[in-house]
Amino acid sequence: MANAEDKKYFELWQQFRDNTRKATPIDLTETLVDKQNRIAKLEKNPEQWFKYYFPNFYTSEPAPFHKAATKRVLSNPEWYEVRSWSRELSKTGRTMMEVLFLAMTGKKKNILLVSSTYDNAERLLLPYKSILEANNRIINDYGEQESLGAWEAGEFVTKKGVSFRALGAGQSPRGTRKDEVRPDCILIDDIDTDEECRNASRIKAKVKWLEEALYGTRSISNPLLWIACGNIIAKYCCVTEMAKVADEHEIINIRDKNGVSTWPQKNTETLIDRALSKISWTAQQKEYYNNPVADGDVFKEVLYGKCPPLSSCDSVLAYADPSTSNKDKGASKQASYKSVGIIGKKGSKRYLYKIWLKQTNNATFVNWLFEAYEYLVQNKVDIKRIYIENNSLQDPHYEQVITPEIKKRSRDLDLHLPITEDKRKKPEKFFRIEGTLEPIHSKGNLIFNIDEKTNPDMVVMEGQMLGVEENAKTMDGPDMLEGGCWILDNKAVPMEGGYSYGGGSNRKY
Repeated sequence: MANAEDKKYFELWQQFRDNTRKATPIDLTETLVDKQNRIAKLEKNPEQWFKYYFPNFYTSEPAPFHKAATKRVLSNPEWYEVRSWSRELSKTGRTMMEVLFLAMTGKKKNILLVSSTYDNAERLLLPYKSILEANNRIINDYGEQESLGAWEAGEFVTKKGVSFRALGAGQSPRGTRKDEVRPDCILIDDIDTDEECRNASRIKAKVKWLEEALYGTRSISNPLLWIACGNIIAKYCCVTEMAKVADEHEIINIRDKNGVSTWPQKNTETLIDRALSKISWTAQQKEYYNNPVADGDVFKEVLYGKCPPLSSCDSVLAYADPSTSNKDKGASKQASYKSVGIIGKKGSKRYLYKIWLKQTNNATFVNWLFEAYEYLVQNKVDIKRIYIENNSLQDPHYEQVITPEIKKRSRDLDLHLPITEDKRKKPEKFFRIEGTLEPIHSKGNLIFNIDEKTNPDMVVMEGQMLGVEENAKTMDGPDMLEGGCWILDNKAVPMEGGYSYGGGSNRKY
């Protein structure tokens, strides 16, 4: 079985080499002077260098974060960077192009590639080896790279003396000197595994090895480039610990804080939607948003049920949270979700009829307010009220950005929204959610509209509910629901013909 797998693996890499050869034709009529001038020009522009030597990798124009990252790395011989770029953002591919640029131009001489196991490290090193063997343009411009006697899958040395070595976590890095040159470039890729992240003591031991055995191979007097490529797959993992000491820890998710592709030249909105539609919200957060969501401590399940007609509820409101600022834990690294929910109260039951919940821009959020109002109209709700959170975390953004957007939309539609600002000074998010929603939920009285169960925003809401715990980064949907339920229980008082909503400032837009 192993032999069959080895043969298949060899065939795949042979195909990779053949593709590399075909993708890198050269001009045999080029004069020596023209060649030297071309090389000099390319070396002054790394993006053009990448594009010329790696056409089969450089298939999409880079995003601004790619260019900025390359500039950091090539400008700083002594540098420690952790790249938590989402899947499909080419963290491994771009790092490889940068390292080969440094190797071909004589900036780095001794390169280690480290992964969770030796086999993984060897697999990640194989593209380097194959490129040096088969890339016609590199060979034409920088000479034959393959040397005799020192050219194995896990360790090889070019004819000009640049060494590459694969290393698995925990292996001894001793003997990695090359002609008295200690490692001056250490690459770490996929160092964390799901299994190890479930055991803190194993992560602690691995981090100790990274800090002592691996980092200790460097020279004090010779600059070291350390690049770790890895997503945050657990709250405590090697990536999070390396990030604490990094010169730069860059988190780039598949979409930005406005819900827009961070690399639209390659990953269109349609393609992202398609890919993410096949996995759960928690899986999306882990693999594409650097936000590992563990099973929460509060809600073990979400209760779905048939909601009564909205107009039959004792009281109804739309609650909106612009989430423009957030001082909760992890907020600086994880963009918040804006949210609007239609919540009804009938007896002891609280119903979430409809929700809008996304990482998006202010204009879209304001559109949701008008959609929520129309939802109330269509469902024959007599007293229509929209509450919008506007405490110290939202001001002055609410007045300066959200309010003008609402007024503009009101003029365009000739529709004035009955908005009440919720200025409640709120305790910490987790304790509010736990204190307000858990007692309702535990009695089976917090019901999500089963007709909305497949709505993508409701799917996200369910994932966030199940992930609620004290240290969770993303609880914006449950936070919105808490705000609405609190008002229904504390500020809605019966009056003739309906309910009056007290507190805050009431505005018509």
